[in-house]
Amino acid sequence: MSLLDQIYAKAKLNPQRVAFPEAENEKMMQAAFETGQEGYIIPVLVGNVEKLKVLSEERGYDARVFEFVDIRDEEYKHTLIERYTALPDTRLKEKALARRMEDPLYYAMVMEAVDEAGVTFAGIDNTTGDVLLAGQMIIGLRPGISTISSIGLCDIPGFEGSEGSLLAIGDSAVCTNPNAEQLAAIAVSACDTVRELLDWEPRCAMISYSTLGSGQGELIDKVVQAVQLANELRPELAIDGEFQFDAAISPSVAEKKVARESRVAGKANVIIWPDLNVGNVGVKLIQQFGHADAYGPMLQGFNKVVCDCSRGAPVSEIKGNVVISAVRAAGNRKGESV
Repeated sequence: MSLLDQIYAKAKLNPQRVAFPEAENEKMMQAAFETGQEGYIIPVLVGNVEKLKVLSEERGYDARVFEFVDIRDEEYKHTLIERYTALPDTRLKEKALARRMEDPLYYAMVMEAVDEAGVTFAGIDNTTGDVLLAGQMIIGLRPGISTISSIGLCDIPGFEGSEGSLLAIGDSAVCTNPNAEQLAAIAVSACDTVRELLDWEPRCAMISYSTLGSGQGELIDKVVQAVQLANELRPELAIDGEFQFDAAISPSVAEKKVARESRVAGKANVIIWPDLNVGNVGVKLIQQFGHADAYGPMLQGFNKVVCDCSRGAPVSEIKGNVVISAVRAAGNRKGESV
């Protein structure tokens, strides 16, 4: 069973309510309908309900698959505002929030913040900046996390790692040149993401061109500091380094290069690049020469799951990202209940 097959199977076991604030978009509505009809999610279309129902009928979709939320419903809107402003550490007061909620993106985020939805899925009609700003303002960042980042999942033929052919990598898409604090936040977020999505016990390696002091320089110092900060922030997580890539994933190399006890060396299932130069090149090398399937990038660092899909993505890719996001949300909620 492929990685996506495993994730799709998990989604069917616990379908999440996914809010679509861009449901008027033809591709987005199609993805919402198909993932809902196939039983992976409960699609919630947020906007002008009269228009959404007309579009649904014109496009040949059975409206019974959808739930509809009308942003003009003042009673429901008032209920959401009351519940949201009662949450701790909310940034917006009632009047400011009401103005923001005239935009379906912010309306959907508020629904998610008060657990009326597990995911907000957008990115075709809104820019990445729009989605990130709304997410930070309404959903907020997880405690101790200072930056939004991304993670990808690679399924690498012939690779025999601690999770078989699978390896999580980040950040390969968002943070250009993270400082030590940001790098630590990326590592912590990545551990949470793989636990939510795949039920892994994360073993996270911070990558450098040096293994435990074999090299010297500012680039290495940043990674060393990031490891220390990550361990202070979340001491229960297995985050270690600095490691060269081979020392992180190969037991035989780790045996030669890592002369101390490590829960991570040689068996890492999460790799954290030191910057976007390394991350972007690294993921493309894995894809081109390792013939890997790479899934993502997935945004991480928010209190809840926020998604920004590519505007040029085909419906098939949007569906995959919707399902992945729903499984992450289910894992997130499971973690909250522990």
